[in-house]
Amino acid sequence: MAVSIPPFHWWRTVFFLIPAIGVCTIVLGVVSIGSSLFGRRGDLGHRCARGWSWLILATTGVDVDFHGAEHLTPGASYVFTANHQSMYDIPIVFWSLSHQLRIIAKRSLGRFPVLGWHLQRTGHVLVDRSKPGHEVFRCIAAAIDRGLSLIVFPEGTRSVDGRLGRFKKAIFVIAIDASIPVVPLSITGSRHVMRRGRLMTCPGHVRLTVHPPIATEGLSRDDAGDLADRVQAIVATGVEANGHAAKPGVVVGT
Repeated sequence: MAVSIPPFHWWRTVFFLIPAIGVCTIVLGVVSIGSSLFGRRGDLGHRCARGWSWLILATTGVDVDFHGAEHLTPGASYVFTANHQSMYDIPIVFWSLSHQLRIIAKRSLGRFPVLGWHLQRTGHVLVDRSKPGHEVFRCIAAAIDRGLSLIVFPEGTRSVDGRLGRFKKAIFVIAIDASIPVVPLSITGSRHVMRRGRLMTCPGHVRLTVHPPIATEGLSRDDAGDLADRVQAIVATGVEANGHAAKPGVVVGT
């Protein structure tokens, strides 16, 4: 009976990337947590998160082609809404965007040593999806009031095959209430770096496209569904237009 030997990138992931990323997470996480003792807004923690993101991408061998930065105003607050193909989407976005970003993540992440403590101490919003409630809206509104930007994945989970799921409208209600612009982001190629449900990462080329911000002033909560559909259509257009970037080993031209 033939024995199946795992591919090279499985061995590389298990015996090199996971230990290396673990060390980076511990070191930068401790620095970030320590910095929160002197400033709970989490500015230094965000710089640690960007450094962590760069190290993960560089160690894995992921190149990011970043387009559309000219649409953003430095220092402005936005709700960034992206499609979700891979666990690598977060480091891709954090490294590419210089804005003070905070994520909305599952509350269970807060139980992870170092990483979870970093998220809780630096202003990220951890959500109990079984009972989101008013407390979540309050935390998100507080982050926006402090001049921070949010990165959310309105599909709610990672795509298995790269196709977009329906965008949930809750985050768009919050953006409308806060009168903060929504910025659609299209990510292509990341699912080939690390597929959902597979313990293996591969080097690759990813494209992140920033679309023009959509103003929310003058909109009401009743418009949240239409806004969600509009943003989903824009993100889908970017994903489809750059679908060739989803092929491993193909560099997207600028």
